[in-house]
Order: sequence, then C-alpha cells, then structure tokens
Amino acid sequence: MRLRPRQHDDPEINLISMIDVLLVLLIFFMVSTTFQQQARIRVQLPRASDAPLPQGSHQHLVIEISANGSYWVNDRALGHADRRALRAALLAAAGSNRGPITIMADARTTHQSVVTAMDVAGRLGFSQLNIATTHEDAPP
Repeated sequence: MRLRPRQHDDPEINLISMIDVLLVLLIFFMVSTTFQQQARIRVQLPRASDAPLPQGSHQHLVIEISANGSYWVNDRALGHADRRALRAALLAAAGSNRGPITIMADARTTHQSVVTAMDVAGRLGFSQLNIATTHEDAPP
C-alpha cells in the first residue's frame, strides 16, 4: 500500500471578518464617545451702568475691604478680620432688614477676603450684592 503524503495547505487568516469586527468597534466608540471642549467656556459677563442705585426703604449696607484684608461695615472698623466678626457686624447693622449690600474692595485685596464677605452675606440671607468699581478714566 502506497500512501501519498498529504499536501498541507498554507494556513490563512480570514482578514475580512477581522476588518468587519474592527470597523464595528470603531463605529461604536465614535458614536458613544462624548466630545467636550474644555478650552472654550461660554461666559456671559455682567454689565455695569452709571445710573445711581434707587433709594428704597432698605438701609443700604457697605462692606469695605482694605488691601490688608481688614473689614469695615458702614464706616465702622471691625476689631478682627474674620468671618465671625463680619457676621456679627452685619447682623448688628442690618437687624432683620435684608436689603442690598455693596462691597468696596481695594484693588490689591486678596480674592479670599472678597469671597469671604460675599459668603457671609449670602449665608445671612442677603440676596442682592453689588460690587463697587471705578471708571478706567477716573483719577485714582
């Protein structure tokens, strides 16, 4: 009996089905990915006017913040430049009246001092906060 040696076919990898699977995965990831533009943030800046504030029935409170971070409430200096002293001074000056507050901060004041004043006023129930500015052409 004479046996013939078998001819071995070269193994093939079916690339068509592998390409189909990869294209389906690519389409899936493209559709399910969310694209965010982190470098572009839409900010709507507030506008200021030269019109004076209307004089209403509310007593208008003014918080002044110096360059070194000390607070003044209605031209009265606070002994300590901390949250509790500012809270007590605002409660004493306003009583139960929660009218508008104007924050006048020096240009060299730290951002933290201004944010602290805004936070204390907001926690006390003041909802209208104004920040005083000057015109660029006004003398210093």
